[in-house]
Amino acid sequence: MKGQKINRTKRIICRLSLNEYRKLESQFNESTCRKLSDFLRRRLFDRPIVATYRDRSLDDLMTELIKLRNELNNIGNNFNQAVKRLHTLDNISEFRSWIQLYDEEKKMLLNAIYDINIYMKKLGEKWLQ
Repeated sequence: MKGQKINRTKRIICRLSLNEYRKLESQFNESTCRKLSDFLRRRLFDRPIVATYRDRSLDDLMTELIKLRNELNNIGNNFNQAVKRLHTLDNISEFRSWIQLYDEEKKMLLNAIYDINIYMKKLGEKWLQ
Protein backbone atom coordinates (compact mmCIF):
# COMPACT_ATOMS: atom_id res chain seq x y z
CA MET A 1 0.00 0.00 0.00
CA LYS A 2 2.89 2.33 0.62
CA GLY A 3 3.91 2.39 -3.04
CA GLN A 4 0.44 3.37 -4.28
CA LYS A 5 0.00 6.89 -5.56
CA ILE A 6 -2.71 8.85 -3.80
CA ASN A 7 -4.86 11.12 -5.94
CA ARG A 8 -5.59 14.27 -4.03
CA THR A 9 -8.73 15.80 -5.45
CA LYS A 10 -10.09 17.88 -2.57
CA ARG A 11 -9.00 21.47 -2.00
CA ILE A 12 -9.05 23.69 1.05
CA ILE A 13 -8.88 27.43 0.58
CA CYS A 14 -7.59 29.48 3.46
CA ARG A 15 -6.96 33.21 3.53
CA LEU A 16 -4.02 34.58 5.50
CA SER A 17 -2.85 38.01 6.42
CA LEU A 18 0.48 39.12 5.03
CA ASN A 19 2.19 38.56 8.39
CA GLU A 20 0.66 35.11 8.76
CA TYR A 21 1.79 34.17 5.27
CA ARG A 22 5.31 35.45 5.89
CA LYS A 23 5.52 33.42 9.10
CA LEU A 24 4.29 30.31 7.30
CA GLU A 25 6.68 30.92 4.43
CA SER A 26 9.67 31.33 6.75
CA GLN A 27 8.78 28.04 8.50
CA PHE A 28 8.47 26.37 5.11
CA ASN A 29 11.84 27.74 3.99
CA GLU A 30 13.47 26.35 7.13
CA SER A 31 12.15 22.87 6.37
CA THR A 32 13.37 20.32 3.86
CA CYS A 33 9.93 20.09 2.21
CA ARG A 34 10.09 20.83 -1.48
CA LYS A 35 6.51 22.05 -1.85
CA LEU A 36 4.38 24.25 0.35
CA SER A 37 1.46 21.82 0.01
CA ASP A 38 3.58 18.98 1.40
CA PHE A 39 4.68 21.20 4.28
CA LEU A 40 1.04 22.14 5.07
CA ARG A 41 -0.11 18.51 4.98
CA ARG A 42 2.63 17.57 7.41
CA ARG A 43 1.60 20.39 9.74
CA LEU A 44 -2.10 19.54 9.51
CA PHE A 45 -1.66 15.85 10.23
CA ASP A 46 1.07 16.19 12.88
CA ARG A 47 3.65 14.38 10.81
CA PRO A 48 7.28 15.22 11.52
CA ILE A 49 8.89 18.08 9.64
CA VAL A 50 12.62 17.96 9.20
CA ALA A 51 14.19 21.36 9.65
CA THR A 52 17.03 22.47 7.44
CA TYR A 53 20.15 20.86 8.76
CA ARG A 54 22.57 22.07 6.13
CA ASP A 55 24.77 25.10 6.52
CA ARG A 56 23.16 27.89 4.49
CA SER A 57 26.48 29.69 4.04
CA LEU A 58 27.88 26.50 2.52
CA ASP A 59 24.85 26.30 0.21
CA ASP A 60 25.45 29.91 -0.84
CA LEU A 61 29.12 29.14 -1.43
CA MET A 62 28.26 26.13 -3.57
CA THR A 63 25.80 28.17 -5.64
CA GLU A 64 28.42 30.83 -6.32
CA LEU A 65 31.13 28.28 -7.10
CA ILE A 66 28.83 26.51 -9.56
CA LYS A 67 28.18 29.83 -11.33
CA LEU A 68 31.92 30.56 -11.45
CA ARG A 69 32.70 27.07 -12.73
CA ASN A 70 30.12 27.42 -15.51
CA GLU A 71 31.49 30.82 -16.48
CA LEU A 72 35.06 29.50 -16.60
CA ASN A 73 33.92 26.49 -18.66
CA ASN A 74 32.26 28.83 -21.17
CA ILE A 75 35.41 30.94 -21.42
CA GLY A 76 37.53 27.81 -21.84
CA ASN A 77 35.26 26.61 -24.65
CA ASN A 78 35.60 29.98 -26.38
CA PHE A 79 39.40 29.73 -26.14
CA ASN A 80 39.37 26.21 -27.58
CA GLN A 81 37.27 27.39 -30.51
CA ALA A 82 39.61 30.33 -31.06
CA VAL A 83 42.68 28.09 -31.10
CA LYS A 84 41.01 25.71 -33.56
CA ARG A 85 40.22 28.71 -35.75
CA LEU A 86 43.84 29.87 -35.56
CA HIS A 87 45.00 26.55 -37.00
CA THR A 88 42.76 27.03 -40.04
CA LEU A 89 43.79 30.63 -40.90
CA ASP A 90 45.15 31.15 -44.39
CA ASN A 91 46.03 34.84 -44.61
CA ILE A 92 47.13 37.80 -42.49
CA SER A 93 43.75 39.62 -42.43
CA GLU A 94 42.11 36.67 -40.71
CA PHE A 95 44.99 36.53 -38.26
CA ARG A 96 44.51 40.20 -37.31
CA SER A 97 40.81 39.71 -36.64
CA TRP A 98 41.61 36.66 -34.52
CA ILE A 99 44.10 38.70 -32.46
CA GLN A 100 41.38 41.28 -31.75
CA LEU A 101 38.97 38.55 -30.71
CA TYR A 102 41.68 36.99 -28.55
CA ASP A 103 42.22 40.32 -26.75
CA GLU A 104 38.50 40.52 -25.93
CA GLU A 105 38.47 36.93 -24.66
CA LYS A 106 41.59 37.62 -22.62
CA LYS A 107 39.90 40.60 -20.95
CA MET A 108 36.84 38.47 -20.13
CA LEU A 109 39.05 35.76 -18.66
CA LEU A 110 41.03 38.22 -16.55
CA ASN A 111 37.80 39.83 -15.29
CA ALA A 112 36.40 36.42 -14.33
CA ILE A 113 39.61 35.54 -12.51
CA TYR A 114 39.53 38.90 -10.73
CA ASP A 115 35.91 38.27 -9.64
CA ILE A 116 36.86 34.82 -8.37
CA ASN A 117 39.80 36.27 -6.45
CA ILE A 118 37.62 38.93 -4.77
CA TYR A 119 34.94 36.38 -3.89
CA MET A 120 37.49 33.99 -2.42
CA LYS A 121 38.98 36.81 -0.30
CA LYS A 122 35.50 37.67 1.01
CA LEU A 123 34.86 34.01 1.85
CA GLY A 124 38.20 33.76 3.61
CA GLU A 125 37.47 36.84 5.70
CA LYS A 126 34.00 35.53 6.53
CA TRP A 127 35.31 32.13 7.64
CA LEU A 128 38.13 33.66 9.70
CA GLN A 129 35.78 35.83 11.76
